[in-house]
Amino acid sequence: MPAALLIGEITHARKEWEELSSILTLKDFPSGTREDFIRNIKDGQYDDLVVIYRSNASTKFTGPFDAELISLLPKSLKYICHNGAGYDNIDIPAASEKGISVSSTPVAVNNATADVGIFLMIGALRQAHVPLTAIREGKWHGQTKLGHDPKGKVLGILGMGGIGREMAIRARAFGMKIQYHNRSRLSPEQEGDATYVSFDDLLATSDVLSLNLALNASTRHIIAEKEFQKMKDGVVLVNTARGALIDEKALVAALDSGKVASAGLDVYENEPKVELGLLNNPRVMLLPHIGTMTYETQKEMEILVLDNLRLAVEKGELITQVPEQRK
Repeated sequence: MPAALLIGEITHARKEWEELSSILTLKDFPSGTREDFIRNIKDGQYDDLVVIYRSNASTKFTGPFDAELISLLPKSLKYICHNGAGYDNIDIPAASEKGISVSSTPVAVNNATADVGIFLMIGALRQAHVPLTAIREGKWHGQTKLGHDPKGKVLGILGMGGIGREMAIRARAFGMKIQYHNRSRLSPEQEGDATYVSFDDLLATSDVLSLNLALNASTRHIIAEKEFQKMKDGVVLVNTARGALIDEKALVAALDSGKVASAGLDVYENEPKVELGLLNNPRVMLLPHIGTMTYETQKEMEILVLDNLRLAVEKGELITQVPEQRK
């Protein structure tokens, strides 16, 4: 019987994982080091693998699935079913070259991530860190200044995928005007009343800029010093996607100069380390990458991974194959 390998844990869909034992030999690598994992591969423990279940969290055990690690994976392996909307810790070109298909969990994360995006946006507009800190320190308002309403502001969404569109739905309820930039324009049904603009126009005319795009070689530091210079004075920046989309040192400089009035961040360039200029700035709302940390979303993500896994084994297909591999 072919085998499936679970790296790390399944918390909410353990029963569904165990039910796969009728069609697969189930193996696991619950913890360990990259060296341990590579030793297991070389010892032949995974020679019958057809599919791996991994996650962003499991990277702490194996390290990234980079070209080096993928080159060592057994020839029998055909699928990597990844738990996470982002998959920048998997070298997709290397996987494709080896004939390995990869799936992710883009749809399952949309609502929870958009909720956190709106939470950070309102927090940044109101510069909520200041009063939140003041009241706990017994200072009541402390140094709290007047914030800004979202109503009438222009929300610019960079990356109008599933999460971006959910951000737009929520922002409309606050009376915001929506504009976006994508590599390609959405269909009229998906676009709704949002305005499609160029990247430069998005930077120049947005009151709030939300980053909702994937991290890859072409988007790393897509927001850096040059881009900040093109933005409105007093812009608000929100990032719930990936930290390395922003040059954090350039963001610190833009905050210090007042070009960026405030920011709301859930992701960082070198997690779990956070740039000191962000940690120490009271105009920045910070969360420790909790965008998808709800019970409902975590369970939905695990189920989607297992649905991908089952379909891959039974029919040779994936439900949510990464776009780089779709024909």
